[in-house]
Amino acid sequence: MLLPNDTIAPHTGLPNRAHPTLTESYDSFNLSQYAPDLLFKEVSSFVDTNKEQPFFLYWASPIPHVPLQAPEKWVDYYIEKFGNEKPYTAGKGLGYFPHKNPRAAYAAMISYLDDNIGKLVKQLKSEGIYDNTLIIFTSDNGPSYAGGADPEWFNSGGMFDATYGKGKGFVYEGGIRVPMIATWPKKIKPKSTTDHISAHYDVMATLADITGFTAPITNDGISFLPVLLNKEGQQKHEFLFWEFPEYGGQVAIRIGDWKVIRKNLKTDKEVPSLELYDLENDPKELNNLAADHPEIIERAAQIFKEEHQNAALERFRIPAIEAGLLMNK
Repeated sequence: MLLPNDTIAPHTGLPNRAHPTLTESYDSFNLSQYAPDLLFKEVSSFVDTNKEQPFFLYWASPIPHVPLQAPEKWVDYYIEKFGNEKPYTAGKGLGYFPHKNPRAAYAAMISYLDDNIGKLVKQLKSEGIYDNTLIIFTSDNGPSYAGGADPEWFNSGGMFDATYGKGKGFVYEGGIRVPMIATWPKKIKPKSTTDHISAHYDVMATLADITGFTAPITNDGISFLPVLLNKEGQQKHEFLFWEFPEYGGQVAIRIGDWKVIRKNLKTDKEVPSLELYDLENDPKELNNLAADHPEIIERAAQIFKEEHQNAALERFRIPAIEAGLLMNK
């Protein structure tokens, strides 16, 4: 989506001579068109066009996300609630666009998104198709420490640490455990909850199960339709596997309630780690039990051997473990 806004390079900070407490200092960052506005219009139009037939809609909202930008009415609402704030000036390659009221702007983005979801639900109801429409709301990662969002102040991670090293971009629970909310009035019991462990790639398997299509053979997903319908027979993953080359190179493998983590695999600044956590009794991942359970570590190493493939692109390689999970430990 190309907007007719002025181009401002990422990580542009407040100009040197601009005073951070003056509203006019931020004028150049308040652009004429707002991508989420245009995106929601497309969402609404799609529903209107396809309301007479079954449809699938994937709405990947760009908010809440950096940079901190939201409609003025919502920002003003939270300025009144939060009061004066310390401005976020960004710049120096460390952040995103500056904002005079960063917390208000972040909250405004969330309320704006929430308002649009409400409009979508209202549209579905007005068309008489809401009761038979499955809506799934989730996120692709945990809270972000970057861009002035201040997840600690908002308690965005709940019981999980969302600070740098633990939140977005990292394989600890604060970075990868996210909520999933589903509504399907004719099928899902209101206010029901589940502790079923799932992954995003289970969504395709679930939708295939609902619609009767056969998912691709290479799909690792397991349908969670039985959970949605509160029925017996829900399959569970034997393990979940994460591999991420950024932030020093990381791997995580979850086996039941056990979770193995290896990090610092692509950096000379820190020693590569080997960690094991019992998520049932230690969900905050504070007590490393790797030395006490070598059998769990060996099982994770076997899973890694069977599942890992060396990346074709150099940027995504983690050479330290290409010969095995426990190499260079």
